[in-house]
Amino acid sequence: MSLRFGYGTNGLTDLRLNDALGLLADLGYDGVGLTLDHMHLDPAGPDAPARARQVARRLARLGLGVTVETGARYILDPRRKHGPSLIDPDPEARATRVRLLVTAVHIAAELGAHAVHCFSGTVPDGADDGTSWKRLGQALEPVLAAAEREGVPLAVEPEPGHLLGTLADFHRLRADLGDPGVLGLTLDIGHCQCLEPEPPADCVRAAAPWLRHVQIEDMRRAVHEHLPFGEGEIDFPPVLDALSATGYRGLTVVELPRHSHMGPDLAQRSLRFLRNGGTW
Repeated sequence: MSLRFGYGTNGLTDLRLNDALGLLADLGYDGVGLTLDHMHLDPAGPDAPARARQVARRLARLGLGVTVETGARYILDPRRKHGPSLIDPDPEARATRVRLLVTAVHIAAELGAHAVHCFSGTVPDGADDGTSWKRLGQALEPVLAAAEREGVPLAVEPEPGHLLGTLADFHRLRADLGDPGVLGLTLDIGHCQCLEPEPPADCVRAAAPWLRHVQIEDMRRAVHEHLPFGEGEIDFPPVLDALSATGYRGLTVVELPRHSHMGPDLAQRSLRFLRNGGTW
């Protein structure tokens, strides 16, 4: 089955969103991983609903699918990267993140997105894991309710260094929440290489029933650094074969958030690599 490839706007932050979408369509991408941020569809902007409708029309004209991503570094706090999180000790701070995710669900519905991506956050200093897991489950309840109403899956990403950092942690969350149907998984292929005990292709097969969004880039073992294809250690043909064999129909999105300065060139080269089956 043919895979559908996208590129993340967090790797195209030097471009206006309209220009980024036009570039990806011209290159031949099937879709886009749209990170809600101040420069690309600011979810806190007073014109966010109208802007979302404009972007929806632009995506439709270009024939691009979309997944909404919520990993903007400083969208909620100009001093704390990815803060506050869903497990912040301050309930008002947690509520701020919840409101962002609920807004992201509404925007995703307007865009016709395949899923909304999110992550847990790192365990705060002085907090224990048990308390953090409880906070995470409680914080996600209204987000999952919104996702259920809008018919948009919520795709949680295991993130190195976070409370929910592995596939095993994702399954713990599923069990804690009673395995809601709207809860799915964002699988980052580089993260599998970084810290999962099994090879990335095996991770894909194991995660297949819950896959709602896939991010892809190169990476080295035990080093959480997103790299262009060919600069890490991943053997990509087995990974792409495994993804295809699962029947996954969402987007597989190139995730290079620290390479925006060379985004257009990397977008072109990355699609050539992926369309060639994961080889140069």
